[in-house]
Amino acid sequence: MTKVSPEVGDKMQEEIVLSVSADVSFASNHFPKYKLGPDNQILEEPKVDPKAPSLKEVVTRETSLLVEQQKRLSVRDLASKFDKNLSAAAKLNDEARLREVASLEGHVLLKKLRDALESIRGRLAGRNKEDVEKAISMVEALAVKLTQREGELIQEKFEVKKLANFLKQASEDAKKLVNQERSFACAEIESARAVVQRFGEALEEQEKNSQSSEKQDVEGLTDEVQEARKIRRMHQPGKVMDMEHELRALRIQIREKSLFSVRLQKELEISKRAEENPSRLYELNGSETLGSYLQIKPCYDKAPEILKCSIQWYRVLSESSKNEPISGANKSIYAPEPLDVGRILQADIVSNGQKATVMTTGPIEPAAGLGSYVDTLMRKTNTEFHVVISQINGQDHPSHSVHVLHVGKMRMKLCKGWITKARESYTASMQLCGVRGAGNAAAKALFWQARKGHSFVLAFESERDRNAAIMLARRYALDCNVMLAGPDDRA
Repeated sequence: MTKVSPEVGDKMQEEIVLSVSADVSFASNHFPKYKLGPDNQILEEPKVDPKAPSLKEVVTRETSLLVEQQKRLSVRDLASKFDKNLSAAAKLNDEARLREVASLEGHVLLKKLRDALESIRGRLAGRNKEDVEKAISMVEALAVKLTQREGELIQEKFEVKKLANFLKQASEDAKKLVNQERSFACAEIESARAVVQRFGEALEEQEKNSQSSEKQDVEGLTDEVQEARKIRRMHQPGKVMDMEHELRALRIQIREKSLFSVRLQKELEISKRAEENPSRLYELNGSETLGSYLQIKPCYDKAPEILKCSIQWYRVLSESSKNEPISGANKSIYAPEPLDVGRILQADIVSNGQKATVMTTGPIEPAAGLGSYVDTLMRKTNTEFHVVISQINGQDHPSHSVHVLHVGKMRMKLCKGWITKARESYTASMQLCGVRGAGNAAAKALFWQARKGHSFVLAFESERDRNAAIMLARRYALDCNVMLAGPDDRA
């Protein structure tokens, strides 16, 4: 029996391994570990990898997820899901192909290894030969195991291909559904646009019909009115119509004549006074109505200047021979207030010891429409007037900001926003009257003493507001048993 030294055996194994490794590429740098079972069957140790589930589990899980989400996903989401699954199936197919290549390389390696062992078995004898034969049987068992693994890989490849085809078909179906739904949505949008357009056309037509019907109605009413007028003219005598026109013309003429006669009476009164006193030096100019102002003017250039004369205005009392002096009215201009309505006003001018008197031709007339305006304001609990403060306690007020004067049933208040200048109830110490001697603006201003030592001169927006505020406050004060008047006035 030929003995082989260990050195020779090691050299031969190195040559065999080198010859095999030159043609085959190994997947790993070490030989896999196996266990021998009965009949020299190779048992592969199972590898547990929780992060890499089997293909069947992946397919089952994806199928269950698709079934669960099919009801709540939209068609587009399903299409995107199928595309993702299709890409996953393609990836799995690539992995199966790589495994097939690795299996082919394993077959080549096993065949070369078996050939090498067969060649070695013919050279060895004894126990070494038995070891070689045992190794050959292990290689054959490994080849059988590899063949079985190839069968499983082929089955997995078939399932992967089947799944890929199924997902591809599902993706195409989903795309078809998406296109179909898109076409349906476009059709619905177009139909909705058509409906809206029809509604718009119907509304336009309805508007045109309504306008035409309104025109027809107006024309019909006009025709009916004209027909009624014709019938009325036919049934009423012409003399009655003529009399109505004559009466209307007569009323207009009477109104004009009355105005003209009043004007003539005033001119006659002025001329009579001029004849009775040919040497008069001054005269009154201005309208003798509430809301205007009266001004004393010289009749001759040689008359003393008004500014150098002392002036006092009076209210002429018809029931007595005495006249009531108007306190503070000592200027050449005086604006009548509501207390002067129905009374004659007189002014005495004294210069160098000489006294001249001028007076109105008749009583002061009320302003047109002022009474009804005040009655309307009386229906409110509070009336607001916009004013500007001219003086405070006799001193000029530099600010010209707008304030609000509240005239209420129980009190009067002057404020600007949240700032209150004065707020007083109607008492005997309160005074209210028109400004006496403030130039051309006297007709728009009033004097208000809220309490003793606290007074204001307020300028209103119009003469009507000024007179309405005075009348309204006096009526409210009278309801509180207070006579509201000016300084030294006899109510």
